[in-house]
Amino acid sequence: MAFYDSLKLEKGMYHASDKSFTQVLEELDCSKNYEGTELEGLDAYQRQLKRFDIKVGGKGSDVVEKFFQTGDSAALFPEYIIRAVKQGMEHVDLLPSIVATTTTIQSMDYRTITANPSEDEKELKPVAEGAEIPQTVISTQDHLVKLHKRGRMLVASYEALRFQKLDLFTVTLRQIGSYIARAQMKDAVEVLLNGDGNQNGITPTALNAKPTYSDMIQLWGGLAPYELNTILASTTTMQDLLNITEFKDATAGLNFHGTGKLSTPLGANLLHVPSLKDKTIVGLDKTCALEMVQAGDIILDYDKLIDRQLERAVISTIAGFAKIFTGAAAAASYTA
Repeated sequence: MAFYDSLKLEKGMYHASDKSFTQVLEELDCSKNYEGTELEGLDAYQRQLKRFDIKVGGKGSDVVEKFFQTGDSAALFPEYIIRAVKQGMEHVDLLPSIVATTTTIQSMDYRTITANPSEDEKELKPVAEGAEIPQTVISTQDHLVKLHKRGRMLVASYEALRFQKLDLFTVTLRQIGSYIARAQMKDAVEVLLNGDGNQNGITPTALNAKPTYSDMIQLWGGLAPYELNTILASTTTMQDLLNITEFKDATAGLNFHGTGKLSTPLGANLLHVPSLKDKTIVGLDKTCALEMVQAGDIILDYDKLIDRQLERAVISTIAGFAKIFTGAAAAASYTA
């Protein structure tokens, strides 16, 4: 059994097609072996940071150069960048609130499945003895899921960054993560509204004026038998919705002040999506409307980073979205 202070770290640990760097480390140095010790609670990567005395944040944060004190410690640098970018993505990421499932693939081609039952087929009617049981047909989509590569390029030399504090560099990397998350959210909303290329877009209901409580009730009813549990709106649309008298609920206000999350009298979560077109409201059942497809995790130029060739190193993700049940999302738009 290998221990954290004697592991040989190398570039090849990043090349496992179905495992992250941390997962490779965990196989060599399992965290369960440290239960009841001072290292309990740390994962395999965090133990390596401790091994080389690298502090990535807080008081006494080290400089970027600390990662490159040895060849082994340099191998930790790409994982540090991945984690910082993920922190930025998670901080602004609304996708878990609208995605029913996430599928990770190891190729660029993916064809999802769908089920689009009629209103009659949605009902579970009594079946007489000997009669045929109604069917739900699940089929593959005609078109492949369109994947988008989103990311940023680091344009800075090692010499320019070597003496910069890691906590400051982390702020920059988190911002890159937030850019990626917002772009992916925009892609997801685009698929909800216009479909994924399989003729499954939705036509927004036209409202004659600013939305009223009655309009929201109609949106809720139009999704049946699916559940309206999530509503998406841009900044302008959000302001119009929050001015509806019924949305000025005291309990909802307390929830917003306490958690920062907006809810509605209908029980649906109200999400602020600045990229959504103004005066368009999207309602959906987050449990069955959308599938996220991603080709692996965050992609980095590992070799360049370990060799201190930071300039023009690319940080990116490849992901796309597909609709599962077409009727699980609806929209309304207005011009007033």
